[in-house]
Order: sequence, then structure tokens, then C-alpha cells
Amino acid sequence: MTIGILGAGKLGTVLAQLALRAGYTVYIAGSGDPAKIAMSIKYITPGATAVTAREAIKRADIVILALPLSKYRNIPTDVLSGKLVIDSMNYWWEVDGMDPAIAQPPSSSSEMVQNFLPDSRVVKALSHMGYHHLIDEAKPKNTSGRKAIAITGDNMEDNQKVAKFVDDLGFDPTIVGPLALGKLLEPGYALFGANVDKETLLATIKKDRKS
Repeated sequence: MTIGILGAGKLGTVLAQLALRAGYTVYIAGSGDPAKIAMSIKYITPGATAVTAREAIKRADIVILALPLSKYRNIPTDVLSGKLVIDSMNYWWEVDGMDPAIAQPPSSSSEMVQNFLPDSRVVKALSHMGYHHLIDEAKPKNTSGRKAIAITGDNMEDNQKVAKFVDDLGFDPTIVGPLALGKLLEPGYALFGANVDKETLLATIKKDRKS
């Protein structure tokens, strides 16, 4: 399996490290010429290959969006047609600015991304836990104390594919419902920042949906 990561910042490089550790082939793209990030990728994520965004998408079985949310409009939609896309983005005003269109979308931000990518299959995952916790907390399968990663998506087959990937990275995948529930994973909502086990994650969701 090949993973294409759009975004060579802290989250993108951490996900690249975890994917490489799990045996995936990884292509990673920054915002411009891949030569600009090639050296840092060589040392931060040895084994990953710095390429253009279009090449990362074309080569990938799964594409991960690890960009600032405000940059989603720059994603090349044509090459993403038919692709399974993991949306790991969140709105953060310090990075994204005070753009009401993304700060307060009419639905979840992942539904906004899905609307922008109508020919892709978007699943929200790997977005609620901080990048530093992701690298520190990953544990092999069947290890006690594993932390959970919430997954939301409208297609169960795609959710299961993402769940396998999350499991391979070192976390207990927890499918919580359709893409609309991705709202719970955004800043200011119940699951954002959650660094807990699966039982606690599910209890948090249950409590939030009752309130």
C-alpha cells in the first residue's frame, strides 16, 4: 500500500514516520517545489520521498490531507477523482486566519472538503490527537493501553480501510458514524484533543450526544 501525504509540516511528517514504520510506501508533498523539502524529509522521515502534490496523489492508494484547512481549495481535484482521502485537517485561526467560511462552516469541515472533492471519498481521521501524542502513543497491535483514533465517514467500506490503516499505525480505530459527526473531532468540540482509550472515547461520544 502506498500513502500520499499532502502537507510536510509537523502532522504530515509524523504521519509519514508512522506509516513508514508500519511498512507503507510514503510520498509527501509540501506547498511548492519538492526540492525545497527534500533534504528535511530525508532526515525527518527517512524512507519517504518528496514529490509534487499531483505525483503524491497519483501514486497513492490513500491520500492524507495534513494541510492547514484554509489551503484545501488549492488541492488538485482532478487527480483526486476516485481516491480515498483521509481528512486530518482542522481549522486553527492562528494558521488559517479569521475566515468565516472555514471557521464556521454550515456543517462539519470534512463535509465542506467532501463537497469540494465530489469525486473523492473523504473520511475524517487522525485529526483529534496532537501530532506529538501520535508519535509518542503509537503501540503495536494487541498491546494494552492503546489509544483510540476516531473515524467518521459515509461509506462503511472506506471506513474499514481507514480503520486498518489506523490500526497499522498503532492505534485502536473507532468508527463513530457518518462524516457529519466529524464535527465532534474539531476544535471546541467533545473529542478534539482526546488522547484516550477506545472505551473512554466511546463514552465521551455517548455523553456528548445526550447533552
